[in-house]
Amino acid sequence: MDTLTPEKRSWNMSRIKAKNTSPERRLRTLLHRSGFRFRLHAHDLPGKPDIVLPKYRTVIFVNGCFWHRHEGCPFAYIPKSRTEFWLPKFQKTIERDLQKSRELECAGWNVIVAWECEIKSAPEQTLARVIDEMTVHHE
Repeated sequence: MDTLTPEKRSWNMSRIKAKNTSPERRLRTLLHRSGFRFRLHAHDLPGKPDIVLPKYRTVIFVNGCFWHRHEGCPFAYIPKSRTEFWLPKFQKTIERDLQKSRELECAGWNVIVAWECEIKSAPEQTLARVIDEMTVHHE
């Protein structure tokens, strides 16, 4: 049972941002300090990737663990109430993510996913992984 009123739950949900989240801003700062230049939220690409590095033909999605179901992550829990609502919602998100990644890869883009928890807990290691994946694909 949800302990919040529908109005309060709606208000809480409206506060969740889709763009310019803390993990996204953190990764952008790290990339910029490392000398990489990029575009943000490219509306002309499938899925509107969070970070686009045209020189490397790479896009980066900074995914929230809860919403995008980071496998094995404690933040990707299933809410105890209204599971009949949440499970299909999560499944659609997973399917949409896979479809957008396929579309981008078919168009010749390298797709990298950076997870919220990894950016928060190990930002430098996340940056190193992203740069490695980006440069390996670029060669």
